[in-house]
Amino acid sequence: MASSRLPRQLFLQGVAAVFLFAFASLYTQIPGLYGTEGILPARRTLRPQGKGPWQQLWETPTLLWEAPRLGLDTAQGLELLSLVGTLLALGALLLRKLRHPLVYLLLWAAYLSVYQVGQVFLYFQWDSLLLETGFLAVLVAPLRQPPHHKQQPQGGLAGASPHEGLPFWLVRWLLFRLMFASGVVKLTSRCPVWWGLTALTYHYETQCLPTPASWFAHHLPVWLHKLSVVATFLIEIAVPPLFFAPVRRLRLAAFYSQVLLQVLIIITGNYNFFNLLTLVLTTALLDDKHLAAESGNSRRKKTPASWPKALLALLALLLELTVYGLLAYGTVHYFGLEVDWEQYAVHSRTTFTFHQFSQWLKMVTLPTMWLGGASLAWELLAAFWRWTQVRGWLRKLCSAVQLSIFGTATVAMFLVSLVPYSYMEPSTHGRLWTGAHRLFGAVEHLQLANSYGLFRRMTGLGGRPEVVLEGSYDGHHWTIEFMYKPGNVSRPPPLVIPHQPRLDWQMWFAALGPHTHSPWFTSLVLCLLQGKEPVIRLIQNDVARYPFHKQPPTYVRAQRYKYWFSQPGEQGQWWRRQWVEEFFPPVSLGDPTLDQLLRQFGLQNKSPPRARSSSNTLTQALHWLRKQLSPLEAPTLLWGLILAVGAVRVMQSLLGPRPSRSSPPAREEKHRLAPKKDPGAAADHAAPAPNNCSSGSQTSRRKK
Repeated sequence: MASSRLPRQLFLQGVAAVFLFAFASLYTQIPGLYGTEGILPARRTLRPQGKGPWQQLWETPTLLWEAPRLGLDTAQGLELLSLVGTLLALGALLLRKLRHPLVYLLLWAAYLSVYQVGQVFLYFQWDSLLLETGFLAVLVAPLRQPPHHKQQPQGGLAGASPHEGLPFWLVRWLLFRLMFASGVVKLTSRCPVWWGLTALTYHYETQCLPTPASWFAHHLPVWLHKLSVVATFLIEIAVPPLFFAPVRRLRLAAFYSQVLLQVLIIITGNYNFFNLLTLVLTTALLDDKHLAAESGNSRRKKTPASWPKALLALLALLLELTVYGLLAYGTVHYFGLEVDWEQYAVHSRTTFTFHQFSQWLKMVTLPTMWLGGASLAWELLAAFWRWTQVRGWLRKLCSAVQLSIFGTATVAMFLVSLVPYSYMEPSTHGRLWTGAHRLFGAVEHLQLANSYGLFRRMTGLGGRPEVVLEGSYDGHHWTIEFMYKPGNVSRPPPLVIPHQPRLDWQMWFAALGPHTHSPWFTSLVLCLLQGKEPVIRLIQNDVARYPFHKQPPTYVRAQRYKYWFSQPGEQGQWWRRQWVEEFFPPVSLGDPTLDQLLRQFGLQNKSPPRARSSSNTLTQALHWLRKQLSPLEAPTLLWGLILAVGAVRVMQSLLGPRPSRSSPPAREEKHRLAPKKDPGAAADHAAPAPNNCSSGSQTSRRKK
C-alpha cells in the first residue's frame, strides 16, 4: 500500500475533534445528570469495597477515585476531567506537537473514567466506539514528530519509522467490523421492514432526534426509500471487504461510498459525534498520493512503464472491472431490481430467505477473519521490509525494538477484536481460539474492543412512541416542553449535531416500554417535583422558559403519544400526534406510589453527600466557570468551539512558515538519483527510517 502519513495526521486530528465534542457536550450536562441534585448522582457508583487501591482501580478503571484527594466530590471530578479532556483535545487539534501518544492516552483514560460512572446515559455504542478509537490513536500517534520542513506529503516516507503503518491498519479493521456488523445485524434481527426494504419509510420520523431535512426525506417516493435500503446493504455488507483490496482504486471507491452514507445520515439525523467519528475512521482507506498529489506531476515527462508494471496495471484494471461487475450483478440478482419505465421508478425486493442468509453468514464470517489476518500479515511483512532498509546499526536496533513492540500490540489487538466481532455468528464464536477469548476477557472492561450493530430493528412502525412529561399546580393544566425532543407539533425538529442531549435520548428509549424498564425516570420525576435547577436546565437551558421556574409543580405525570410527520400542505405543523395511554401516573411529593417506586429502584437518598469545603480554590474555579458557561446552550457552545478552531487554523495557515518547494527540475534530479527498489506495494516505503533514539540525527541518503 502507498504511504499514509497524511491520513494518519488527519485521523489524529479527527479523533481529537471528536473527543473535543464529546467532552464539551457532556460537561454541559453533568450537574443535571450526575450532580448531587442530578437524576443519577455519580457518587453512588463509586463506593470503596475495602479492596486495595490498585485492585480497585483495575476493576473499576476511573481516575475519579482520586477526586477526594483534590477536595472534590465525584460530580466535580467529572467536571474537571471533562474540562481537561476538552483542553487536551483542543490542543491536539491545533498543535502538531501535542499529537503525541501521551496526550491521546490521557484523553482515552479521561473518557474511560467518565464512562465508568456514566451509567445508562453513557451506554451508547458510539461511546464504546470512541473509547476503542481513542486507544488506537495512542498507538497511531508518532513518538516523535519529525520537523515540519522534513515532512514529505507527496508520498515519501523519509521521516517515517518502519512500524508506523501497523497500528493504523487496526483503524481499517475497526471500520470493517463496524460497517459489516451494522449491515449484517439488520438481517439477522429478522426485522420485517429491513427484509421488506421499507425501513426508511419509518426511519426518518421514528429516529430519536430528527432534523428538518428528515421531514423532506420522509416524503420521498416509496420506491426510492426501498432503493436506498438496497444501497445501504450494498455499502455496509458488500463494500467493506474492499477495504483490504490490493487495488488502490477499489479502496478509494469504498472510501467514497462510506463517506456518502455517513454524510446522508448526518443531514437527516442528529446522531451527535457518531457519524463524524465514522468519517474519521474512513481516513484509513486513504493514502498520501490521494490527499496531496505531487505538484508538477503534469509537467513531468512521463517515462514509458516497463512491461511487468504495464502487465500489473492491466491485471489491476481487470480485477477492478470484475469487482464492479460482480457488485452490480449481485445487487440486481439478490434484490430483484427492475426498472419501471412507465412510472419512472426502480422496483426492488429481497430474493433470498433468512435461512439462506444465515448459511451465507456462517460461511463467510470465518473467512473475513482470515482476510483480516492475511491483510495484517502483509502489513507486517511490509514493515519488516522497511526495517531492512534502515541504515546504521543503532537506528536498526531502535527500529527493531519499536517494530517488535508495536507489531506485538497490533497482533494482540487484532486477536482481542475477533471475539466481539464473532458475536454476530454464534457458531463461529464458539470455534474461536480459546487464547483469544482469554485475552479479551482480561481487557474487556477497558473497552479496547467492542461489538457493534446499529439500527438492528426499526421501532415505531405504527407511529413514533413519544413520552410527554407534564407538570401542574392544580391537576388540570399541564405543560412541560423539552428543548430538543418532539413535543409541540408546531415546532420544527432542531439541528443539534455534534451535541448529544443524553436525557432526550433516554426519553426516546423510555417510550419503547413501560416506565419500570427505565428506573431513572422515577428519579427525574422526583427532581422536577423538588425543583432541582440542574435537572431543569436539561429540559430548558433558559430557566425562565420553564413554566415552573418560580415554584416547583405540585403534580407531575407522563403521557404516551404516537407522533407522525405532518403531510405536505399542512401549514404551521411539523407533526401530528395521538394520545395512547398514561405512561406515569400523576404523583406529588410524599405520594405513596412515588415512594414505593423510589424504594423499588433503590433511588432513595439513604446517604447524603459529604459536606466538602467550598473554599477549595479548585472548587471555586469550577463553580465560577460553570456560572459563566451555563447561560449558553450546548449546541451554541460546541459551534462556538468549532468556529474558534476554524479561525485559529486559518490564522496558522496565513501566518505560519510555508514549506519550501523545490523546482520541477530539482525534483526530477532527486527522483533520478533515488535508489530503485522492486516494484509492488512495498516500493512506496523505500526511503530509510530516521533515528528515533537520538534527536537531531539526519536520515542518510546514499547512492547504490
